[in-house]
Amino acid sequence: MTVIELLGLNAAVVAGLMLGLWLVALRLRDVSFVDAFWAFNMGAVAAVDYVVADGDPVRKALLTGLCVAWALRLGCHLFVRWQRQGVDKRYESLLGRLAARGMPWPVAALIFVFLLQGILLLLVSLPVQIGQTHPDLPVGWLGWGGAALATFGLVFEGVADHQLSRFRADPASAGQVMDRGLWRYSRHPNYFGDACVWWGLGLIACEVPWGWVSLAGPAFLTFTLLRWSGAPLLERGLTSSRPGYADYVRRTSAFIPWPPKAG
Repeated sequence: MTVIELLGLNAAVVAGLMLGLWLVALRLRDVSFVDAFWAFNMGAVAAVDYVVADGDPVRKALLTGLCVAWALRLGCHLFVRWQRQGVDKRYESLLGRLAARGMPWPVAALIFVFLLQGILLLLVSLPVQIGQTHPDLPVGWLGWGGAALATFGLVFEGVADHQLSRFRADPASAGQVMDRGLWRYSRHPNYFGDACVWWGLGLIACEVPWGWVSLAGPAFLTFTLLRWSGAPLLERGLTSSRPGYADYVRRTSAFIPWPPKAG
């Protein structure tokens, strides 16, 4: 199977998954669960490619194992959060604005949530697609270094999310700023870990021909986390709702963990 054929198969798989999730959303009148399935579906793409692609067995196992582990951890974390918190106000606001312009809710949800998420999913997951091709290229030092980086990111992200969940579950934390544990050194340690996972997978993929193209995936993910739908939206809300958040921003690194500034 050529790279183009593999990418086409993955596009068909993701289209089918997203269409099914859209039908579920129509019944629930809520699309918020899509964030959890963004992760789950990336794991599904990696697993499909592990079965059908003809790449080096060790590289395929590294890419699929790391991606599926990341997908299960993050997907379960986000699914539990959706069940606990209910409708995501970001999606509610987006679909509300589109409805005000005359677009029916089902059409808006299909195009601007599920179709868009599917396209971006295929982009971000390029490392686990392209990297599972070319059977005659064994894993080298770059691939093992990428595997180490992805493993580090997986653990780092998991610890950060666990610390934040415990903080939020403590009634004594109400109205306070989370500045403990990993959050003392980065305002978004979970995003940092997420980026490390995908840059690590990208390095593994770089050992195959045209694998460098797959770095567009982690590059876009990092941009999304830092400049689009991740940190900017979150920090705007926290700055207005948490009195001490502006000071936290002043003394704490935005992304890469670093000792906080004094004062």
